[in-house]
Order: sequence, then C-alpha cells, then structure tokens
Amino acid sequence: MQSQLSSDNITTTMDLCDNLNSLKPTKLDYFDNMFALELSSFLDDDYRWALVLDSTIFHPQGGGQPCDVGMISAIQSSPDSPRFCFIVQDVKSKNGIVFHYGFFEISEPINVELGVPVSLSIDEPRRKLNSRLHSAGHLLDVCMRDVGLGHLEPGKAYHFPDGPYVEYKGSVPQEELQSKQKELEQEANNCISRGGKISAAILPYEEACKLCGGCLPDYISKESTPRIVKIGDNPGCPCGGTHVSDISEILSITVSQLRSKKGVTKVFYNVGS
Repeated sequence: MQSQLSSDNITTTMDLCDNLNSLKPTKLDYFDNMFALELSSFLDDDYRWALVLDSTIFHPQGGGQPCDVGMISAIQSSPDSPRFCFIVQDVKSKNGIVFHYGFFEISEPINVELGVPVSLSIDEPRRKLNSRLHSAGHLLDVCMRDVGLGHLEPGKAYHFPDGPYVEYKGSVPQEELQSKQKELEQEANNCISRGGKISAAILPYEEACKLCGGCLPDYISKESTPRIVKIGDNPGCPCGGTHVSDISEILSITVSQLRSKKGVTKVFYNVGS
C-alpha cells in the first residue's frame, strides 16, 4: 500500500516548534484496516531524532493502549536509492501528527530526502497482545452490565501487559465483590466462547451517537466524526485503538481482582496465551 506525500510537507525534529503548524495530520491507516501489519508510505522528515510520515500503521500511545514498535526501511527503487533501517522504539501523536522515535541501525548521519518510499513493519506479537488486551477491556464493559453492574460509569482504562485494568465511577458493596468477580469472569468467557465480530468505522456524529445507544461522551464535539468500535451485537463506543477481528481471538479472560474504594471500582484482568 502506498500513498503520495506533498512536497510542502517537510520538517526536522530540531525545528518542530517552528514548523509544526505547517504539517498536515498523519493518516492513520489502521483506522481503515486495523489488522494491517505492513504498508509502504513516503517519508516526511529528515534524520534527527524522529521520522514523520504522511501515513502510518503504527499505533501511537494513547487511550490506555501502548504504542506499536517496529521498523521503517527505505524501499530500493533504484541502485542509487538511499538505504536505511530505522528502529521505532516509541510513537506519539501531537496535534494529529504522529512522531516515530528511534534510531538508525548504522551510526553515520543519514540525510533522508523528501519523497523517499519506505516500508513499515510492526512487531506483530506485541500488536496482537495489545489488541487482545484492549478488546478484552471493552468486552468487560459489556459484561459489567450483564452481571448487574451497569450503574457504574466507565472511567479510566489501562490496557498495558504489566497490569491491565478498567476503572468505573461508583461503588460495589464489599460483601458482593467476590461473587461479582466470579460472575464477571464467567460472563466474559461465555462471550468469548460464543464469539462475535468486532468492527470499527468513522461516522458522522448523529450516526455515531445512535450506534452508541443514543449518547456520546461530552468530550466528543458534535461537529466531529468519531471512530466507533462495536463488540459483537452490543452498542458501540468511541475508540481510537486497535482490536482483534472477533471476540473469540481474546482466547480467555481472568479477572484477578474486583476492588471498590472511595467511589471508584477497578477490575483487574488478564488474557489467555
């Protein structure tokens, strides 16, 4: 997959503060195909500390999901084409522009010219694990309603492998915590065994609102076109992350702890391997 880069879209990491406003937002190709693992794009930055592309499949850290890591390599269109391999260690989004941070495999300075075609590849096992953890978090939201905890309002989510959890505003009586934990885990695994398609689409506000049960969070502008993710036949939710294509790909969920304290309830979980 290739996309064209406009010639007026160039910067360096050392002068980003001066030129950031001239950059166009990075196209997030995983929005169109969140299961893609490789594509070709065109480089939009010379070598300093980061590379900026016109489009990317790298998920930047955000929304409770860690970033993708991987590699950006020059495509050899002719014998004289530049050769380089850039190891991506961190990815962040600032004002719609995605920055790929890392280092070149060789230590000599490299001048990357505008319009050089590059191939992007991400760490596939890491992406799949992050997608399963993220999808599991959304599935738990659904199951919370099914086990009688629908009165809790979703809050923060942390879908990192070192301790994933979802947080809700509201309390669960202490005497119910253990039984609800078991019910929640059982319901989640029942959903996984049944399976169901997970899909994502960028929609007009009114259509997105309808798909999410009639309302969207206040932070989403009515002039926007939010990306809505649906977990099976359940109401959708706004989300910019990556997910598995079917609920069954989560494999299993273990709810390690259900904790309620000071008006906040946290569900700590993990997914099977």
